Amino acid sequence: MQFHLSWLNWFLAFLAALFLGMGKAGIKGLGVLIVTLMAIVFGGKASTGILIPLMVVADILAVYHYHNYTQWKFLLKILPTMVLGVLVGVWFGNSISEQLFKQVMAIFIFTTVVLMVWMDQKKSKAIPKHWFFASSMGLLSGITSMIGNLAGSFADIYFLAVRLPKNQFIGTAAWLFLIINVFKLPFHIFVWKTVTSDSLLMNLFLIPAILIGFISGVALVKLLNNEVYRKFIMVVTAMGALLILFR
Repeated sequence: MQFHLSWLNWFLAFLAALFLGMGKAGIKGLGVLIVTLMAIVFGGKASTGILIPLMVVADILAVYHYHNYTQWKFLLKILPTMVLGVLVGVWFGNSISEQLFKQVMAIFIFTTVVLMVWMDQKKSKAIPKHWFFASSMGLLSGITSMIGNLAGSFADIYFLAVRLPKNQFIGTAAWLFLIINVFKLPFHIFVWKTVTSDSLLMNLFLIPAILIGFISGVALVKLLNNEVYRKFIMVVTAMGALLILFR
């Protein structure tokens, strides 16, 4: 697999890596845009192989910066079914109708965000404690993570619903996705064969964009208080659902 990119495609790939760094720094909701840009440049399945090593690099940066805020009890509630979801995505991802999958996922994300906005309007402080909520969010996160690197929306919904403050939200998500993305790597290498020597060489050229994006993202996150941050994630997650639906 060799990549011969035009200057425009280099720019789009660099932009996607920049957004990836910002997203891992805590500017959530950029996942759909990142995946879309990478798919435009490299194609659908090939782009997943380009993205996964970059995501691991960005996850390591996020864990290093936010590890003191990790809430392991919430992470461990969602992790087991997320691992199961990855396995489902590995074996059945190719047989799922992409159009139907995108429609169902987008509708689910958008509906859930609407319900969360309604809960906020009621000023409800109730936190979902039933095991089914965490388990279903984990399963959907794992499946969408493996198939399209789009787990962020479902994980964001879970962490928003349990009302983690800003830094705890970012720190917990950082460890969760580092674990999951490292777990996914062997499947990309040996099963889907989307991570190759060529794709890894491409990653080396894009890592500086991740570093720039991460530093910029950390600075932006500091400007947002918890309430503004929560509303920001709701809006961009809903917009992401619409992008999934209509892209």
